[in-house]
Amino acid sequence: MLRAENITKSYGNLKVLKGVSLNIEKGEVVSIVGSSGAGKSTLLHILGTLDKPDSGDIFIDGKQVNKLSAGNIAKFRNQNIGFIFQFHHLLPEFSALENVSIPGWIAKKNSAEVKRRALELLDFLGLKDRINNKPQQLSGGEQQRVAVARALINSPTIIMADEPTGNLDSENASNLHNLFISLRDNFNQAFLIVTHNEELATMSNKILHMKDGQIV
Repeated sequence: MLRAENITKSYGNLKVLKGVSLNIEKGEVVSIVGSSGAGKSTLLHILGTLDKPDSGDIFIDGKQVNKLSAGNIAKFRNQNIGFIFQFHHLLPEFSALENVSIPGWIAKKNSAEVKRRALELLDFLGLKDRINNKPQQLSGGEQQRVAVARALINSPTIIMADEPTGNLDSENASNLHNLFISLRDNFNQAFLIVTHNEELATMSNKILHMKDGQIV
């Protein structure tokens, strides 16, 4: 489903990724762990098409995404990859429902269908009564669940999460871990997660350890 072959990346003389290869199957939760500076977030951004590798190939659902043009990459990313970040990145002027709907609007999907799907996801995530609240009116855990719903709105092939529990207390972090497992079990959703959280990592199907720009 996602296959990366011999990914390298340097910034000037600093070699950040030194030939990373990995496979993720549909319905798998895969965690990448390692110390700061190991290259985890750089790898996630490259696999998520937010950055380009210096060399190597990336395939998602059989499509070689690193060879796509900038316009086609943006379209592919919107339709096939969901992102969850540590700091949520919700737009403060929009309600929870609107924040979740944005990727669907960008994809130019039917507005009524986008709203129906957004409401369905927010209900599933326990936010049915918070749809009209803006981010500042939501707790940290609620904001992160809105971000999860936003990542799911276009039914992506894979969700990529960069330290998704890093800004949450232990209770909300545990709830988010269980949510990921529920999404895997209920929707056969694949996840690639960069995390320092050992509890989240041990709940994954597969743990990849990175050190000095390589998987060890």
